[in-house]
Amino acid sequence: MKRSKINEIMAAAEDLIHHYGFVLPPFANWSPDQFKANAPAAARVISGRCGWDITDYGQGRFDQMGLFLFTLRNGLLSDLQRGGGMCYAEKLLISRQDQLSPMHTHAIKAEDIINRGGATLVVELFGSDDLGHCAPDRGGVVLCDGIARPYAAGDKLKLAPGESVTLMPGDWHAFWGEGGDVLIGEVSTVNDDETDNIFREPIGRFAEIEEDVAPTHLLVSDYAAWLG
Repeated sequence: MKRSKINEIMAAAEDLIHHYGFVLPPFANWSPDQFKANAPAAARVISGRCGWDITDYGQGRFDQMGLFLFTLRNGLLSDLQRGGGMCYAEKLLISRQDQLSPMHTHAIKAEDIINRGGATLVVELFGSDDLGHCAPDRGGVVLCDGIARPYAAGDKLKLAPGESVTLMPGDWHAFWGEGGDVLIGEVSTVNDDETDNIFREPIGRFAEIEEDVAPTHLLVSDYAAWLG
């Protein structure tokens, strides 16, 4: 993706987030130079990979297959492993109309996916086979706003604003906006986007960046190169 395109997506995302009454934390507004200056104090932001995250899954078709994310907070895997402490994470996401976030599951993370505003969020579901692979003929049970809901393989949940689904490891899912763009909340156990996203197809989690202009804000995938 071109950096200029990423900057445009950030600006449009801020407008949508503000439209629905959410405000991003102060570090969201830092320029790259400000982030460098504040890096020592922001060590937990950096190590937790909190911040801006825009991906086309390495496919170069963001409008058709992509996702905007902002990680607001993220706990520690060490706390999760010992069973106490900061074991949670929270994100804001935006699915554009008909923009696919492709079929995937997680080995560790359980998550609530919440329609925070906008159009309808469609979530397509499959269960896992005995080896943990996406099973084309197996369903399962999820919680929708705390209510148990069985699903058959390939069922598509349609979540209106305010509605949510709880997805456990092994619940394979893809999602997109129907009828317009959707602001999504994600509340989960500790988030590890580098190792805990298991895609059905062999695709990447992060975009490759073409530096045609300077970044407005750093992406989480920029931290290693820009902040050292």
